[in-house]
Amino acid sequence: MSAGTPWRIASVRAALQAKQISARELAAEFYGRIYKRNAELNAYLTLSPERAYAQADRIDAAVARGETLPPLAGVPMAIKDVISTRGVRTTCASKMLEDYIPPYDATAVERLERAGAVLLGKTNCDEFAMGGSNENSAYGPVRNPVALDRVPGGSSGGSAAAVAAGLAVAALGTDTGGSIRQPGSFCGIPGLMPTYGRVSRYGLVAFASSLDKIGPFATNVADAAAVLSVIAGHDENDSTSAAVPVPDYIGETEKSVKGLRIGVPEDYFGAGLDPEVKEKVQSGIALLEKLGCRRVPLQMPHTDYAIAAYYIIATAEASSNLARYDGVRYGLRVPGGTLTEMYRQTRERGFGPEVKRRIMLGTYALSAGYYDAYYLRAQSVRALIARDFADAFQKVDAIVTPTSPIPPFRLGEKALDPLQMYLADIYTVTGSLAGVPGISVPCGKTKAGLPVGLQVFVPHFKEGCVLQIAHAFEQAGGSTI
Repeated sequence: MSAGTPWRIASVRAALQAKQISARELAAEFYGRIYKRNAELNAYLTLSPERAYAQADRIDAAVARGETLPPLAGVPMAIKDVISTRGVRTTCASKMLEDYIPPYDATAVERLERAGAVLLGKTNCDEFAMGGSNENSAYGPVRNPVALDRVPGGSSGGSAAAVAAGLAVAALGTDTGGSIRQPGSFCGIPGLMPTYGRVSRYGLVAFASSLDKIGPFATNVADAAAVLSVIAGHDENDSTSAAVPVPDYIGETEKSVKGLRIGVPEDYFGAGLDPEVKEKVQSGIALLEKLGCRRVPLQMPHTDYAIAAYYIIATAEASSNLARYDGVRYGLRVPGGTLTEMYRQTRERGFGPEVKRRIMLGTYALSAGYYDAYYLRAQSVRALIARDFADAFQKVDAIVTPTSPIPPFRLGEKALDPLQMYLADIYTVTGSLAGVPGISVPCGKTKAGLPVGLQVFVPHFKEGCVLQIAHAFEQAGGSTI
């Protein structure tokens, strides 16, 4: 590899097979980068060199024996700190789990290591994945490597920043309402949200169980496809995991997009969309048309209700899921005079302000007298939004929108205005509620040099199509529009 050339999955494999570098040397190279830059970025919370070097040594032994290497052999990767890693601290960026060390690996982590990946460590995130800026971590915010005064997006900001800064070749994040796609957009890299049920959630610390998904970040679409190929597929440990065959995602990226119908919903280009973002995304759509896609105008009438529905459903599920952090079974425990006092003090000290806010919102929405008025109504709206997508996919093969209405904003800019922070998710939560797959792919930069993301949605379990479109866009120069 020449100086300054980023490592990709294919180049790692080629270098190992040609014995130009060993997996141990490559892991050491990435740890050197982390030690140099992580104090500035705060992308990693915990490093796992013992585990990483042990895996690297296994790969080097396989190379020495002349064995066929697994698909991710020697690839240095990072894991968002809400995904369980056996023997490696998993904090969810919360004081509540500051010293928690899981006794088992998440299925996605197991599959990565089985495929030869070298897991460097755990990345920072918004506490319990609740946030859109990565400023809600109990261990400090992550800085965007593109512009250090800006947020990297949330909640998977540490994973996105690590990949964008060259501190990992690829990374896993999680997406509940935009937590992979928005950081991908803000950091200028592809971020892929699979269909709900495509990737096992076993070992993922739950935020909102009907919305949470694990997916990859990479510097390019082909690498995201390679990682998804490894982690996708049915898992008997997860009852929501879908028994749907996994296609050849890498092969899908090479297909022509000529003739594909791309829907452009007017509802995503209205008030609140930054003019520079709008201009870049419209240029991106024009590029897809040049590649042979056919533009189809769409109406998705229930888009305006998505934020309200999402923040009722997600907070209600969070309220239920986070009830387990009571100081009794695991995690932080603050002694109190009575059991109730112990509960109160543990949760008061263990949870940060945003998590407390969402627990209170969710508890209120589920309480007697309000359940029908809020939670059930939100679920009805969710069904209408899902119907909007189903109706659209009768007319088009994919839907193309901005990822975020704004470029990455400054650290602290929205910290005191939760509503403005929530509204930044307006274009991502719709696909989350519908359960469809989506990707954010780089779509040029603003005049200030800030990344813009173009978002693509496709029907359930059609990740191959979303990768096909994103790859064609990337190869045609979409990132430099």
